[in-house]
Formats: sequence, C-alpha cells, structure tokens
Amino acid sequence: MSQPVDSAVSAVRTYIEQHRSAFLDDLTAWLRIPSVSARPDHAPDVRRSADWLAAELRRTGFPTAEVWQTPGAPAVYAEWPSDDPDAPTVLVYGHHDVQPAAREDGWDSEPFEPVVRGNRLYARGAADDKGQVFFHTLGVRAHLATTGRTTPAVHLKLLIEGEEESGSPHFRALVEQHADRLAADAVIVSDTGMWSEDTPTVCTGMRGLAECEIRLYGPDQDIHSGSFGGAVPNPATAAARLVAALHDEHARVAIPGFYDGVVELTDRERELFAELPFDEQRWLRTAKSHGTLGETGYSTLERIWARPTAEVNGIGGGYQGPGSKTIIPSSAMVKLSFRLVAGQDPEHVQKAVLAWAPGQLPEGIRCEISFSPATRPCLTPLDHPALRSVARAMGRAFEKPVRFTREGGSGPAADLQDVLGAPVLFLGISVPSDGWHAPNEKVELDLLLKGAETSAYLWNDLAEHWRHAP
Repeated sequence: MSQPVDSAVSAVRTYIEQHRSAFLDDLTAWLRIPSVSARPDHAPDVRRSADWLAAELRRTGFPTAEVWQTPGAPAVYAEWPSDDPDAPTVLVYGHHDVQPAAREDGWDSEPFEPVVRGNRLYARGAADDKGQVFFHTLGVRAHLATTGRTTPAVHLKLLIEGEEESGSPHFRALVEQHADRLAADAVIVSDTGMWSEDTPTVCTGMRGLAECEIRLYGPDQDIHSGSFGGAVPNPATAAARLVAALHDEHARVAIPGFYDGVVELTDRERELFAELPFDEQRWLRTAKSHGTLGETGYSTLERIWARPTAEVNGIGGGYQGPGSKTIIPSSAMVKLSFRLVAGQDPEHVQKAVLAWAPGQLPEGIRCEISFSPATRPCLTPLDHPALRSVARAMGRAFEKPVRFTREGGSGPAADLQDVLGAPVLFLGISVPSDGWHAPNEKVELDLLLKGAETSAYLWNDLAEHWRHAP
C-alpha cells in the first residue's frame, strides 16, 4: 500500500501543475534566443539572452537582478535576501549560453524553434542549460506560495554565466572581482544530470583538468633518412617513446609525484558506486569502444569518476601526405590532458610534467611545454549537511531513494569552490538521452518539473538543518 503524500508535498505539486503551462511558455521564449557564445555573430543574441533572464528574475521576485559584463559574453547575477538574518546563503550556478546548432546538423526541427513531442521539449539549450537554470524560478515561487513566506528561507543568489560553452575564459576573473557579493555557504550547480529517469542521483564531485602541448625539436630542418637515419635522434620516435612512458604496466600514470595528495575512495563510496545499475556493455556501445582499459584494481565507474588520468589527445610529426617521404622530421608534437581528482593540485601536476618530460628524451632533442589554464577538482563529502539537504529534497520530489555519483568531466564549478571557499553541490535532472551538444537536444518535461519541485523543498531544508549542522 502506498504511503499518503504529506500536505507540503501535495501543495508544492499542485502549485507547479497549476503554473506548468505558463512556465513552459516562458522557457520556450528564452530557448528561441540563439545565445551561441562560440559564434561572434551571435554576440548580440547572448546579450539579449542575459537581458531576458535578468528581466524574468525580477518578474519572479528577485529584488536584485543585474547583467555583469566581461571581456567576452555577459553573465547574470540575482539576489533575494531572506528576512531571517541568520539564514544560510546559497548561490545557484548555471549558464545561459548554448552550443551551435543548425537544422542541417541532423535536427528534426529548427533547433531554436522549441517543439514539444509527447513529454519531451526539443530545442538547443532545453537541457544544457537553460531548462535546468529556469526550473529554479518556478521552484522558488512554489516555495514561497506554499510556505506563506515573502522571502526565501535562505539568502538566495544566482550566477548564470554566458561563456560556459566557450570554456569559461573569463569566469574565474569574474568570480574574483565579485567575490564579496558572491560569498555563500554553499554553491548549487544546476548544470549536470541524473543516472536515469528511474534512478535519481546527486553528483558529489567533478574532476579537474590540466592540459599541455609538448613540442619536440631535433634537426634544424627535415633531413634525408638514408643519409642521416640511425645516426641522429628522430623527434617523431622521441614523441612515441614519451607517450609509451606515460603509463606503467598497470595503467597507472608513471610521472613521479602525479598521485601526490590524491583523496582515495572510501569503502562506502565504492559500495555506493557498485549499487548503481551500471551495464558495462551498454556503456561500451555508447563509447563506441570495443573494450575497457584502465588502472588496475578499479572498476570502470571508479576510473572515470574518482581516479586521475593521463590521456594522449594528439600526436604527430613529419610527413602526413599520400605516399612516402623518407625523412627524419625536424619536429614532432604531443598533446596531453590530465583529469585530476580531489587532493591534486594542478600547479603541482604541471611542475611534475615539466620535470618528467625532458628526462624521457635523448640527447639532441629539446622540448617546449605549454599549459592551458587548469581547472581544479571539487568534491563534497557524503556527510556534508548541504549534500544531505539536496538528497532529501530530491527524495521528496521523486519519492525514491537517491543515490550518489560523480562526474568524470570538468567544469568551472571548481572556480567557485576555490575562490569562495564554499562546498559545491549538484542539482540536475537531465538524463543521458537528452543529447547535450547533439542534434535533437531535449528535456523530459516531467523531470524538469521534478527539478522545480526539488528546488521548492531545498531552501526550507537547508534553513532548518544548516544551523544545527555538526
């Protein structure tokens, strides 16, 4: 026999259902704005998207909603203080820019003309990330309407950036510039997803990222392999040997000091990962791969969520055209990326690479190593009170046990943790089939409304439990 729904849940669901149509109409209007940050010709659209969102947040009730300029695309900041001065402060992060999209890419409809088919809304940005940003507007209205409050139970802030799909080149500087106004006890990131429609999950962390390009130089020009081969060092051969030395026989990264500080998985975390309904063969089909490979002693999920990696993203040198050209090339190149986990310092990893790489090269080969800006990893402990609140709120909305995951990728959320010193939590309702960055991106409407419902419960839960946290 099913358990009766408590009155607070019933009231929130009733409010959301009554306002469903208007909410979707507003979201559809926002999705029509092609806010493609990677395309300079869409810069006016990205600005229009920011202006639209700021106006909508003011209409929702936020007394402060501003467009913040950057050297690139604008971000939106909003703030709604609670009437309880002792309430915790929560900052919600998301982004309003989207990936490029065109009908000829394989879309069944125009990507910026939203279409509802059944229970799905198709449009660029439906899931990544406008839909997941926008459910907070309905959530906070439901929170107020069903509690009788005139202000949220927490001091609520939003920071919605406009360059996430372009690598967030100005995001950290923006956060540093406005650190006082952005100060928060916790950050909620709504730019992620769940395991599946039937398995609600909360992400507890993302890996960091360090990238470098190593250029190897030998002879001052391409030279004849018959006249000089076997007697002078070859940069292309050196590149291959460098790559071969990157891992040991157990697929561990062989760079001395690489694992310094790594926070190891606890037994409980490994148990929680193992409880997820993971189908490795289905995952391989999604990966378009014919086998798994990775660090010995760890499962596939553990490898992609909680272990650091080193990957070769590109390697080249010498003649690349048709037929043969018997030369020793003057140069070669290797591009590497390192996914980092909690406890690793990107700067330390960069120094380790700088110390390691020259030692793999023969005399007569010199190298130049350049690094891209790094992203720090972030991880929230399972027993953190804010994480408990997110899990409880989602559990009420979905009426199912909530499980925990991590993200194998990296994102700007770590900058918020790093600069603001606040724990990062993830609240997302997107599912893998939503097709982020792909043709026919969509969002499941029922899940979108569950996101709003979760948001409606979350602010009370945080306010009730934060001050009693150990």
